[in-house]
Amino acid sequence: MQTSSSSPVSLRPLFALPVIVAALGYFVDVYDLLLFNIVRVPSLKELGLSEADISIIGGRILNFQQAGLLLGGIFWGILGDKRGRLSVLFGSIITYSLANIACGWVHDPQVYAILRFVAGLGLAGELGAGITLVSEILPPHLRGYGSSLVASVGLLGAVVAYFTVTLFDWRTTYFIGGSMGLGLLILRVSVFESGMFKRTQQTGVVRGNFWALFQGRERFLRYLRCMGLALPTYLVIGILATFGNEFGKALGITEAITPGRCVMFTYVGTVIGDLTSGLLSQYLRSRRKAIGLMMSLTFVFVIMYLFGGINSTGAFYALCLMMGFGIGYIAMFLTITAESFGTNLRATATTSVANNVRATTLLTIPAFQAMKPVIGVLEAGAVVAFICFALGYWSLATLGETFGKELDYTE
Repeated sequence: MQTSSSSPVSLRPLFALPVIVAALGYFVDVYDLLLFNIVRVPSLKELGLSEADISIIGGRILNFQQAGLLLGGIFWGILGDKRGRLSVLFGSIITYSLANIACGWVHDPQVYAILRFVAGLGLAGELGAGITLVSEILPPHLRGYGSSLVASVGLLGAVVAYFTVTLFDWRTTYFIGGSMGLGLLILRVSVFESGMFKRTQQTGVVRGNFWALFQGRERFLRYLRCMGLALPTYLVIGILATFGNEFGKALGITEAITPGRCVMFTYVGTVIGDLTSGLLSQYLRSRRKAIGLMMSLTFVFVIMYLFGGINSTGAFYALCLMMGFGIGYIAMFLTITAESFGTNLRATATTSVANNVRATTLLTIPAFQAMKPVIGVLEAGAVVAFICFALGYWSLATLGETFGKELDYTE
């Protein structure tokens, strides 16, 4: 591969310690974030809940976690712009590691919900700060590759979480996740801060003003569009995969569908998709075109999932894999977010966008559950899907291209 000046491109910066540590941090983040989705049914069964309560209370506990993500996204984003990207990477990992270890001792659903809230609060800082740091230390022509590397390594955390659950008791899996996070702190000691942030720190510009994202119509719409791009991703993860057992029953599949396997297959697809979307954006020299192709694939696969007449577990899990591939632009939409804002607001925007999208389940899950008794599981899923894709395509059509954009500026 050649640059525009025909000089060889060095890939060495992709393997710098901050990039590797960001990737491993996202690995632990995804493991811990998805662990409740995977152990939701067995853990709540052990706590004595009925099948109906597992759906309702399980959804409520998940939303406690998502509420933590929502608030944490704001807190860690502001901290990242005020105190530096590394302060977030240290503080967040300590918070969620201790909370996950505590989840291994839980015996009450209410305490479980509180601990998932604290875990969500900590998990909120990891991905946004990591992508922000990687975007700032890598040259423009390598940012797409860097985000793909971080995402692909990170998303394998979901696959490892699934197989860990198959090998160990659900309580032990929480202990493992928390321990991995604390172990990662040792590597983080050697990571250096972003040079762009240090230069901005020496100026008098206001950093980390969350409310500045809402000041001015253009900036506010830019922020909303970055979130809108990713709505289909958490439609697939938060509803179609997490409640796969309910969709399987609605489709008339006789063999039981396991939500944990749905999540695992979805994330296997997402790992491959994130690698593909990063390479695709470099080839097309466009973030928007790459995301547009991936989003359209997701739309086709969701229609097949809901109304394609699936009648076997094999076909069901295969579609989870394909939907996962389609939503494999998670790192790409966050790279767009990082590239869309100045250094003094970059961590605030990227971290909060990442977690605002995760927290959309605070709206989509209650809406899905409220519509199920009235119109049915498949139709309720379709209504939520229509809204998510409509907003996603609107965001894609109206957001500017950021490929190759210089990031050393302030707002």
